[in-house]
Amino acid sequence: MKVDVLDLEGKKLREVELPSAIFEAPINVDLMHQAYVRQMANARLGTHETKVRSEVSGGGAKPWKQKGTGRARQGSRRAAQWVGGGRIHTPHPRSYEQRMPKKMRQAALRSALSAKAAEAGVVIVDEFALSEAKTRVMVQTLANLVGESTALVLLPEKDQAYELVTRTANNLTDTKVLLAGYLNIRDLFGYEKLILPVKALDALVATLG
Repeated sequence: MKVDVLDLEGKKLREVELPSAIFEAPINVDLMHQAYVRQMANARLGTHETKVRSEVSGGGAKPWKQKGTGRARQGSRRAAQWVGGGRIHTPHPRSYEQRMPKKMRQAALRSALSAKAAEAGVVIVDEFALSEAKTRVMVQTLANLVGESTALVLLPEKDQAYELVTRTANNLTDTKVLLAGYLNIRDLFGYEKLILPVKALDALVATLG
């Protein structure tokens, strides 16, 4: 698959061949869904907690005697049917972690990148280096490359250019900057366009083969 390589003004410089192993892989919807569910599950903290009847305050004395009152028998004010009593069948701290083999995760990313490329959602640029750390410069650059679409910008390494681009994108809710090594299924599908500098493309090839 050949795509245009653009400069930051949106002008074509040349063409580049996208690796077919990554951008023309079989699209496996079930695998992508599994990878997405795993990522969302692993992001859950699982710190929810409620108190059972042994943890709430009160209780001790029997509310009233067992017989002769005409009321239902009760043993403790900490029982679940009482206001302020303990809770039953409610959440407690747990891990939501799901495991997925590395090769399956990589295959899911290749499938997602292929789906994105098939929809013309991959934009290749020669390099993504802004002239100054201004949000308006970032906004104009994105408008040149993707118009009004939301964008995920992948950069090859954490250097001065990465810090500059990240700082300028902090105020933009429809744009995210990410290192190529941290590409994940949620961010890939969370944005309409994927902006890839040529060096970031090389980093993806090294990671996903």
